Amino acid sequence: MAKKDLYAVLGVSRTASTDEIKKAYRQLARKYHPDVNQGNKQAEERFKEVSLAHDVLSDESKRKLYDEFGEEGLQPGFNAEQMRAHKQWQQSARRSASRPRGSRSSSSSSPGFEDIFGDLFGNLGGFGRGGGKTQPGVTPAQDLEYVLDLGLLDAIRGTNTTISLQRPSPCPTCHGTGGRAGRPSAACSECGGQGQVRVGAGPMAFFRTCARCGGSGRLSPGGCSNCGGSGRITSPEKLTVKIPAGVDEGTRIRLAGKGAASSSGGPAGDLYLEIRIQPHPTLTRKGLDLYLDVPVTIGEAVHGASITVPTPHGDVKLKIPAGSQSGQTLRLKGKGITDSKTSTSGDLYVKLMVQVPQEASDRLRQAVDQLERCYTDSPRKDLHL
Repeated sequence: MAKKDLYAVLGVSRTASTDEIKKAYRQLARKYHPDVNQGNKQAEERFKEVSLAHDVLSDESKRKLYDEFGEEGLQPGFNAEQMRAHKQWQQSARRSASRPRGSRSSSSSSPGFEDIFGDLFGNLGGFGRGGGKTQPGVTPAQDLEYVLDLGLLDAIRGTNTTISLQRPSPCPTCHGTGGRAGRPSAACSECGGQGQVRVGAGPMAFFRTCARCGGSGRLSPGGCSNCGGSGRITSPEKLTVKIPAGVDEGTRIRLAGKGAASSSGGPAGDLYLEIRIQPHPTLTRKGLDLYLDVPVTIGEAVHGASITVPTPHGDVKLKIPAGSQSGQTLRLKGKGITDSKTSTSGDLYVKLMVQVPQEASDRLRQAVDQLERCYTDSPRKDLHL
């Protein structure tokens, strides 16, 4: 699938201001929101594209990365500084290749592939899973993070969803070593071939992954052309994940073993999903409580009525007391969000919004005139600043 220009998704120019980006997003979000396009898969996908574009372009740091590196700069584990260093190295390598063979610098004085790419994906150092020291030559794998956008109703009810991510894995050409085929490797002089170096002394000492060889314990004088010497490649992968009911903004979900694969046969890292809740047109959440604006007629407010109110888990009946005011809030106990750990349920607070008929007919004017005569005092008599 061809990558889409995020600016084009929102219909704005690359020089658009933050306010212009937010305005374009609000217009498109209202148009394509799943709650107003139920069952329309194309609208749902369009809403996801619009939300992603807004998330990136409304964030100054993400926007800078996208402008400089494209979608690659948004991937988990991406390191801008090291990618810039890589590009500089490539330019230097091309210039070096254009010079006579005898004028090249020796490999001992120039940075090797392992120096440039050793930590491109942010290897975790020091300790393996369970708190123990990793075995020599086994590189601790990297944990990945993924921001998952969820609609409010899906977050309340729980859902199964499919995510797509770029997952680092050992390069099949060099088998994770970063070396070029046909060139022998040697034990790393930094760690003596152990893949780890000792830091500190006594009971406070610990081991960390060797920065020079990336934990492999070996160095090659050349770099693998397939992975650029990093020992890893990234490939797209789709995962179906189960989101439990009641997750909130900022909730982190751990998927064990779904992070980056180790380049030296160790266990894979974990994948952490960070939940981000998309706004709902009429429903809002505060803790375990929900808040819903419900339109009612003048007659229902004056006389009282029993109306049907939608909730995330089905419709319920609500009794409106006679003489209710616009803005008055009624509580539906236990109809909020249930905490899966404590089984505690919040409440649903319904805010009554008295609606005035839009039709400006003579009959409406006469009825309003009669209604006006029912006021014995000004409704603003107690309004003071």
